[in-house]
Amino acid sequence: MKIKDGFIIRKVGGQNVVAAVGKRSLEFNGIIRLNETGLFLWEQLKKDIDAEALTAALLEEYDIDEASAKKDVSDFIEKLKEADLLA
Repeated sequence: MKIKDGFIIRKVGGQNVVAAVGKRSLEFNGIIRLNETGLFLWEQLKKDIDAEALTAALLEEYDIDEASAKKDVSDFIEKLKEADLLA
């Protein structure tokens, strides 16, 4: 899975915010703020990567246990699916 084309990250008021560009801005009316971990996962999802690889990347980057990493990845993916941001 990966992030659909037409979405970028912008810093707004010190926060990382997902912004739709081009024709995606006609389809996407929401706002998504990303914390540091969310930004890291977003960057990973620029590549075609599965949940297992995302979890492994999270474990490598942060001091977190595997169960927490799996839950964080699952929650993040679910939110992106709900917002229809995944290809």
